[in-house]
Amino acid sequence: MNYQEQDTFGMYKSRSSGGPGPGLMGANTLDGNDVFNRQDEDLGDIKEIMLDMSNGRVAYAVLSHGGFLGMGDKLFAVPWSALTLDTVNKRFVLDVSKDRLENAPGFDKDQWPDMADTVWTKKIHDYYGVTPYSDGHI
Repeated sequence: MNYQEQDTFGMYKSRSSGGPGPGLMGANTLDGNDVFNRQDEDLGDIKEIMLDMSNGRVAYAVLSHGGFLGMGDKLFAVPWSALTLDTVNKRFVLDVSKDRLENAPGFDKDQWPDMADTVWTKKIHDYYGVTPYSDGHI
């Protein structure tokens, strides 16, 4: 499901920014959005948006990959800056091969990592080749 299908209030009809999609969106409208790579391979879908409450920024999207009907899924914390919105296909794009994603640091639904741990944060950002927003990235 994409953000337009989840827009029960009709608030995403027009763009107010120069970027793709609406300028502001409700985080819950992104839950369930598909994530594909540049090779048009389905990598999974967004399960959760993690907010950094100390500064009001989106820190990570939790990507669910693999499994069947929610069983056996592996979860990955993908830095928000590693995702781009594809408004034409109504999905997100993550520039990583399926093999690379399968070897990414992940976790299962019953054992989430401490996402505030700076060592873990650096490891995740380095893996996806993006700079943490805490290092000046916006």
